[in-house]
Amino acid sequence: MEFMLCRKTMTRFLLLLTATLLVAGVKGATKSEDRLFNLEKLEMFVDDLPHLPRLRGYHFVNGSLKPRSIQIGMFFKKWKFHRDLPATPVFAYGLSWHTATVPGPTIEAAYGLDTSVTWQNHLPSSHILPWDPTISPAIPKHGGIPTVVHLHGGIHEPSSDGNADSWFTAGFNETGKKWTKTMTHYVNKQHPGNMWYHDHAAGLTRVNLLAGLLGAYILRHSSIESPLRLPTGREFDRPLIVFDRGFRRDGSIYMNATGNNPQIHPQWQPEYFGDAIIVNGKAWPRLTVQRRKYRFRIINAANARFFRFFFSNGLRFVVIGSDSAYLPKPVRTKSIILAPSEIVDVVVDFSKSKTKTTILANNAAYPYPSGDPVTEENSKVMKFIIKDESVSDTSTIPKKLIQYPLADVSTSVRTRYIAMFEYVSKDDEPTHLYINGLPYNAAVREFPKIGTSEVWEVINLTEDNHPLHIHLGLFKVLEQRALVETEEFTECMTKELDAVKCQINKYARGNKTAVTAHEQGWKNVFKMMPGHVTKILVRFSYIHSNESYSFDATQEPGYVYHCHILDHEDNMMMRPFEMVK
Repeated sequence: MEFMLCRKTMTRFLLLLTATLLVAGVKGATKSEDRLFNLEKLEMFVDDLPHLPRLRGYHFVNGSLKPRSIQIGMFFKKWKFHRDLPATPVFAYGLSWHTATVPGPTIEAAYGLDTSVTWQNHLPSSHILPWDPTISPAIPKHGGIPTVVHLHGGIHEPSSDGNADSWFTAGFNETGKKWTKTMTHYVNKQHPGNMWYHDHAAGLTRVNLLAGLLGAYILRHSSIESPLRLPTGREFDRPLIVFDRGFRRDGSIYMNATGNNPQIHPQWQPEYFGDAIIVNGKAWPRLTVQRRKYRFRIINAANARFFRFFFSNGLRFVVIGSDSAYLPKPVRTKSIILAPSEIVDVVVDFSKSKTKTTILANNAAYPYPSGDPVTEENSKVMKFIIKDESVSDTSTIPKKLIQYPLADVSTSVRTRYIAMFEYVSKDDEPTHLYINGLPYNAAVREFPKIGTSEVWEVINLTEDNHPLHIHLGLFKVLEQRALVETEEFTECMTKELDAVKCQINKYARGNKTAVTAHEQGWKNVFKMMPGHVTKILVRFSYIHSNESYSFDATQEPGYVYHCHILDHEDNMMMRPFEMVK
């Protein structure tokens, strides 16, 4: 195999072609008919946007808030993604089989109050989707579907972080080599904001999320947030969890059963794309709104699809938060690019609309940034129907939001170089992706010190934009600079795996790309541009106080950082790190 800088685009044609193949010998590929549902037959905007069930992560006891323990299950059931689509077999989170939903319930936690969750696996013995045994997935000896839950954006102990090797099967009958306990413990002592929970099992994250294992998590801090007077309440403050899916004629989820390199990986492909855009569990839903301000907490829960959101009538977004943190002040923009796993917190004022309807639309190429243009189906997200009459609206968009301590580069204790590689077969097809030339299961190389800041220079030597997610730590983006003489630098990096030895400063001197205004706050995911070096300042402490963690972050099994294109993450584009004191 050889390293490739410019790789082939995985086209929609390939997906359609492989969908017609009859598959044998791939675990989970039980369908003899592998034909796609013709989405053109589905009428858009016929299903109302669902209210996701809300689950408090705390108790009311004698008028006071108290910590709470919850049991949340994972269930196999059927789900209606569209009025005219047959019910779809899914995996769903919920308190019971009857109440389980896709996405799962939105957990609402309160600052300073522990939320403890026992995640219970009630899934069947075999998967509803095909998966690939050659990318080092979790494989139990006695059957069952491995799962483990990661709270994305959460700052908590390693044993509650959802390590990929901390998986477990139904009834905890089998567990992964890094599994430690049945109950996860979320201390909720970080800044208020938006998170989401999802499966994180080694080599199976992409198929477990595709099956439905994801949901929103909101941490509230009333004494800080209430004075902002942002839109509140069930009607006017809503999560929008967006992802894409393909479907077979019988309504089941389409997942390719044949890989792009079937002799190497019988099932794995570089990216998954579906043409149906799902919001809160419905394909192309509609929402009737009043002429007033609404708050939308938008989560990109797609496996690989980037979205560039905009309103068809020119309405603006007012961005108040990015990922898990508020911005210091609102940012107004007509469009937002959201990578897989990124979150944007926005206010939309429908009183400013000059039309009675508007479409939340998408025009991001896939794969991003240089893939296929959008189609009629995947360019539409949802429809807003705007009532005529004016209404009273006491909510505001304040001039200032929440100011956290500044990111001071002078406090950095060291610089790390994080290089992203993609490798190809003799047929020039992607086979696997590494960080710093190492697979996920190689020995730990990074040992950050609790309470410190580090500069990470992320070197993207591929043609893809990779959304880098760091567990535990938050970061600010300092600079995006293009590489020059890229082939020469890539050749050296492939051989030496050492940015200093390869004289990175000689090559990282191309044009700078400004960081978008609404992405200049604290992040836990960022889009690493192809052929660029992106410099970030990573903070390993609470950002709202700069205090050390309230738990022992040095415990096993440690943390990870990875690309959040799930097909890449599952095929080795993830690395562990361990905190030290």
